[in-house]
Amino acid sequence: MTTHSIEHHPDLAEMRSRFERVTSTPAAQAVEAAALITGLYLAASPWIAGFSGLTSLAVNNLIAGLAYCLCMSGLGSAYERTHAMAWTAVVIGAWTILAPWLIAGNVDTTRTIVSNVIAGAVALLCALAMAGMAGRNRLTA
Repeated sequence: MTTHSIEHHPDLAEMRSRFERVTSTPAAQAVEAAALITGLYLAASPWIAGFSGLTSLAVNNLIAGLAYCLCMSGLGSAYERTHAMAWTAVVIGAWTILAPWLIAGNVDTTRTIVSNVIAGAVALLCALAMAGMAGRNRLTA
């Protein structure tokens, strides 16, 4: 009985080639850079925007920002293996927008809302852009 490795399947080679083309574009690299900057801002936002005294939201933003950076950082170099993490980043972006109203305690101040809504919206858009890159290239290929 002969077994064949999936690694040599022509569809897999074509898919890897397509993902490589997508992630090597300037647009994909710009989205990844913007996403990493957004994640770093989100992690540091309690100290930058001045709400580090609101501990529950500060810890939430630190963890969400670092998780977002981890999700989005591998996409440029290994998109074929990590593109599903872009959908996790979409959820983190949406959570960031809603967090000031959903976190326990009275953390929904003007400062926290503005910071989280803007950072969350940028994070959400970057993640959606990265998640949609494979489908966009499939339509043009």
